[in-house]
Amino acid sequence: MTAAERLADIRRRIQRAERSAGRPEGSTTLVAVSKTFGVDDIREVIAAGQRVFGENRVQEAQAKWPELRRDTTGLELHLIGPLQSNKAAEAVALFDVIHTIDRDKIAAAIAAEGVKQGRRPRLFVQVNTGLEDQKAGIDPRETVAFVDRCRILHGLTVEGLMCIPPVDDAPGPHFALLAKLAREAGVPGLSMGMSSDFEIAIGLGATHVRVGSALFGSRP
Repeated sequence: MTAAERLADIRRRIQRAERSAGRPEGSTTLVAVSKTFGVDDIREVIAAGQRVFGENRVQEAQAKWPELRRDTTGLELHLIGPLQSNKAAEAVALFDVIHTIDRDKIAAAIAAEGVKQGRRPRLFVQVNTGLEDQKAGIDPRETVAFVDRCRILHGLTVEGLMCIPPVDDAPGPHFALLAKLAREAGVPGLSMGMSSDFEIAIGLGATHVRVGSALFGSRP
């Protein structure tokens, strides 16, 4: 399949999942995860009509996206990988949406850079729903209090929550937990679901699904 065919297929699957869940068509944003793929691969997906993309690493994104944005207007770039505080300035300058706020040090750095640069990326808090030691994200039990601190202490507007379920777990319970936490925190956004499970995520309320391999093919 070509990039255009894969994109059309994923969009059809998203629409079917929205209908099955009784949700309005178009209520789910497809974030095309372009990490590890080069400029030429991304151009094919842009040419097919995709405008929202996700990258895992600030440095990799800096090498690709200024050129792509010069050539195409209306692109939206999401940071979906872990963020270190020493990369906050670059992240605020480059990304429109950051999905991985997960501790006060990062929140403070993002807030300071937002004031300095006059830019306000949209923000999601990453939740470690599986309590995995090797994975970023805040403890689910601390999520609501952390969102409150982001608002009150750091002056940030949090749009939603994000999670990556453990590889060997059924994703549904993790998505349901994230949706519950979002309701308790009073945030509308749910960034959850990837190539293998985005339809389940949509059924449980995902507003953003992060699809990479199903769209771009196997990673280099």
